[in-house]
Amino acid sequence: MKKHMKRVTFLLLTLIVFGVTANYAKGKSPKPKAKHVLVLGLDGWGSYSVEKAHDIPNIRALMEQGSYTLKKRSVLPSESNVNWASMFNGSCPELHGYTTWGSRVPEIPSVELNRNGKFPTIFSILRDARPNVVTGCLTEWDGIKHVVDTMSIDDYSLAPDWENHHERLSDMAAEFIKSKKPTLLAVCWDQVDHTGHKIGHDTPEYYQSLSEVDGYIGRVIQALKDSGIYDQTIIIVTADHGGIGQGHGGKTLREMEHPFIIAGPGIKSGNIITEPMMQYDTAATIAYIFGLETPRSWVGRPALSAFKKK
Repeated sequence: MKKHMKRVTFLLLTLIVFGVTANYAKGKSPKPKAKHVLVLGLDGWGSYSVEKAHDIPNIRALMEQGSYTLKKRSVLPSESNVNWASMFNGSCPELHGYTTWGSRVPEIPSVELNRNGKFPTIFSILRDARPNVVTGCLTEWDGIKHVVDTMSIDDYSLAPDWENHHERLSDMAAEFIKSKKPTLLAVCWDQVDHTGHKIGHDTPEYYQSLSEVDGYIGRVIQALKDSGIYDQTIIIVTADHGGIGQGHGGKTLREMEHPFIIAGPGIKSGNIITEPMMQYDTAATIAYIFGLETPRSWVGRPALSAFKKK
């Protein structure tokens, strides 16, 4: 009897191993955790501001509904394009090569290039794995186009440069969501950072700008509901860096620490993310949601403590 049971156990283990191996051989990826991901980026949004801000109901609702950390750190220097690059490229400046505030090309040769001659981004690895998906990146600051590989994105658009372009960006995002129901969409507002440079971080004007962007976030979330994909979408709200005085780029935590909020299907509610997070972990978390294999040149890791266990 014991000998028979050993044979049965061995056979079952063999079948399990064979099945797992066969799945990998066929290129099967883990099942996606959501059909859609919406990334809302707030340029210049420092973590120090969250406690002091009195009028950000949509951001606070996402924090209550999902998981968050106020200790996610920028790469150095804590400036815009080097951090937008790290956010979407899943790696650090030493590897992707974008090293300054206004990088247009990698100042250091990228260690890896995709089919478009760019460092692999979350947009390009999603496109390679699922060619028919719809993606978008809508911004106020055109510098972002240099670090996201626009050739892998269906719609890269810049908000018109007029008085209400901050509001116009939210309208563009809502229209895109309703008409295209994108698999991955990034919407990046520059308003908070602009106020920080012009008037100063941690000023009444700074908090007013943050409140206005919170209202735009509410519009975009409503568009998800109107389009019928809200319950299938994971929302991420984060930033490229914080700031101090009228600048940023330094090594203080007020410049480096910024929020990371994630909410949606399969995400824990009212939960504080426990693992340390860096800028490049954003792309890795999105890849984890979609069940994508990440390039070896990526150093980012997903924020696993934000996800419910099955």
